[in-house]
Amino acid sequence: MTRLGEVFQRKSINKSEVARKTGLSSPRLSELTINPKTKLTAAELYLIAKAIDEDPCKLLDYVCQDIKLEGKEGK
Repeated sequence: MTRLGEVFQRKSINKSEVARKTGLSSPRLSELTINPKTKLTAAELYLIAKAIDEDPCKLLDYVCQDIKLEGKEGK
């Protein structure tokens, strides 16, 4: 499960409802919430955040918290 999937699970979010609101397909949302190798675009993240009443910046910080600049350990 991805960090986005954790958010969906924690908030009991209905993927079909998010798909309807965002225009993203249900299979795409499933990939984004299940497969850690699936790349989430900025536009998708923004639409999803708006659809689930989350601040896009906070959702981005949570989803991307493991991404670090090389040579900048701990920052």
